[in-house]
Amino acid sequence: MINLTRVKFVYPTRLVFSNKRYVVLGILVAASFWVVLNILDQIIFLSPIVTFYLPSYSITGFVISNITSGLVGFVVPMNIHVLRQTRLKLGTSVVSGSVGGVIPSVCASCSSIGLFLASTFGTAGATASAFLTNYDTPLRLVAIGVLVYAYYSVNRKLAFSCVLPSEK
Repeated sequence: MINLTRVKFVYPTRLVFSNKRYVVLGILVAASFWVVLNILDQIIFLSPIVTFYLPSYSITGFVISNITSGLVGFVVPMNIHVLRQTRLKLGTSVVSGSVGGVIPSVCASCSSIGLFLASTFGTAGATASAFLTNYDTPLRLVAIGVLVYAYYSVNRKLAFSCVLPSEK
């Protein structure tokens, strides 16, 4: 007997990532997001030579940014598949879920450019920088939760829009 719940959960993921273009797109998105996050977190330095430095106090942020990058690389191709291949109306959870997961994670990385915010926006910039610095890890955990929900919602949309063969 086929477990219908498992089929509805696994089938859409296999459907999307059976196409090599979506696999390559996912890898490119995850890798580029990983590089950008680590440059903003000052883990990768580009001048005078490319250097990777992971101090002990930023290991938690590094692990969370790795998870976020992987989830973004997983969710974005699925959203693109939904937008290109299905005739579903553009729902709020399809695109806004991945965008909503990316923005808190990137904003949490903005804490490394707090001096720029403070000098440009004055007191409001300093306040925003202090907030982002203090709540960096919780904001990234919220971003992971939003990305997991985005994966769940796009997976559910694909599962319920597919017609599975009935058992006889």
